[in-house]
Formats: sequence, C-alpha cells, structure tokens
Amino acid sequence: MERNTQNLQVKEIELSYRQDKAVYKGLKISSSEDAFNYFNQSFNQKLLSIQEQFLVIFLNRSNKPIGVLKLSTGGINSTVADIRLIMATALKSLSSAIIIAHNHPSGELKPSQSDIQLTKQIKDACKFFDLQLLDHLILNPVGEYSSFADEGIL
Repeated sequence: MERNTQNLQVKEIELSYRQDKAVYKGLKISSSEDAFNYFNQSFNQKLLSIQEQFLVIFLNRSNKPIGVLKLSTGGINSTVADIRLIMATALKSLSSAIIIAHNHPSGELKPSQSDIQLTKQIKDACKFFDLQLLDHLILNPVGEYSSFADEGIL
C-alpha cells in the first residue's frame, strides 16, 4: 500500500501571552495567600457569585508565574476541568509546577468529593510529567478562600 505524504500538513499548537494586566515583576508564590492574591486578579469578579470558573497558574522552578490559564466557565454548581488541556499547556510553557483554583458561587469553601477526586487526578497526571501540583484553592464571592495544601488534603 502506497501513501501520499506530499500534502500532509501538521498543525502546531502555539501559546500566546497577553499582558493585559499588571505584570508581577519578581513575584514568587510561596504561600496559599500569594496564590489567592494572584488568582483574585485573574478571576472574572462579576461571575464569582453566579458561575463556577476554573483557572490554572503555571510556575517556573523558582515558583514565579509564567502565566495563568482561564480554563473554563461553567454553570452555577460545576465547570469542566480538562486535565489534558492543563497538561498540554504546562508542557508547552515549560512549567515546573501548577496551582489550580476554582470558585464556589454558593460561598461554601469546603471541597466536594468531586473537587477532591479531580485534584487527585490532576496530581497523578502531574506526577507522570514530572510536574508539581502545589495547591488547589477554592474561592468564594466574599473574598475568602480555602487551600487543599493548608488543609492537608493535597
């Protein structure tokens, strides 16, 4: 069987970086509070009490942010977090670690079983690619957060 490979075109994935917010020069994320402050600037504040959002911070070896991915916006009590998209972005951006976060429009900071299960799946995927999952934050509309790392869940 003969193949025609002359017209084969491969599409390349390209990441883009937009500096539409203040650049955090020299910022190092070394605590859940640092991560919360960074995420708080990136979440759509108008949606915090209406829809769940899922974001990811990508970090270099010094725990300095490379960038943030607004992965998804969902409904009132759930959103999609595609692990493959998280891993693809982490690998393409040459990240060493990630921190994930989502909000609970209800205001409840306690993680659901789904939150815990998803975190475990992301942690396992990170381990496979020699990445670190440093934390998973849950934010609420009144400016509070909980941290899986601080609570010992991670």
